[in-house]
Amino acid sequence: MIDLLLIDDDKKLTELLGGYLSERGYNLSVANNGADGLKQFFADEPNLVVLDVSMPERSGWFVLKRIRELSSVPVIMITAHNEEEDVLRGFEFGADDYVAKPFSFAELAARIMAVLNRANSATAAAQTVLTFGDLTVDMTDKRVWRGSETIHLTPTEFKLLEVLIRNAGRVVTQEELIRQTWGEQYMDDIGYVRRYVWHLRKKIEPDPNNPHYIHNDRGYGYRFQVQSKAAHAG
Repeated sequence: MIDLLLIDDDKKLTELLGGYLSERGYNLSVANNGADGLKQFFADEPNLVVLDVSMPERSGWFVLKRIRELSSVPVIMITAHNEEEDVLRGFEFGADDYVAKPFSFAELAARIMAVLNRANSATAAAQTVLTFGDLTVDMTDKRVWRGSETIHLTPTEFKLLEVLIRNAGRVVTQEELIRQTWGEQYMDDIGYVRRYVWHLRKKIEPDPNNPHYIHNDRGYGYRFQVQSKAAHAG
């Protein structure tokens, strides 16, 4: 179920709108001022926030700025004003959409759905296609490119690369690589790792003997991290 947080000091509006959205399958939390809204936000971690601009204690602008300091959760601003300056201010502070009062509940529901769809699409794209320097990896279609050149990996080579990428920036022990790539039944065959890492390097590295992506931390394991040009040159 999708969790929504509605922050508005108009209690009649939150009651009616809350009922409307709940009937459409959303799990709704409500706060009637900015301070309570922030507390509710950090407690609930909702999927989307509907936020009024003009409220007591803490304005919607303040709440939005605090949310954006820590989260990229979608936020739709609602206000009694439809001035272009306010709209631009909302987008500058990181709002995803802006609805002026009076509005129909159906319109807001449609905007909520559209914003959630955009957020989900962006997240899926970010998780599917990853870029590291001139190396591009499509995690869903299991395809790899270096620049415009397609690199053909075996299923095992791709799985090994995937495990390293999922742990990018940290050393993955040979035992971890065996367990996650081949399975527990291969735990005695550590030699698999060295051989496959070498084959993988020959395919994805510009110079396998001077790796740019897959680094060996001797005695520990392997680490996927894009080497800076300066460090690489040195």
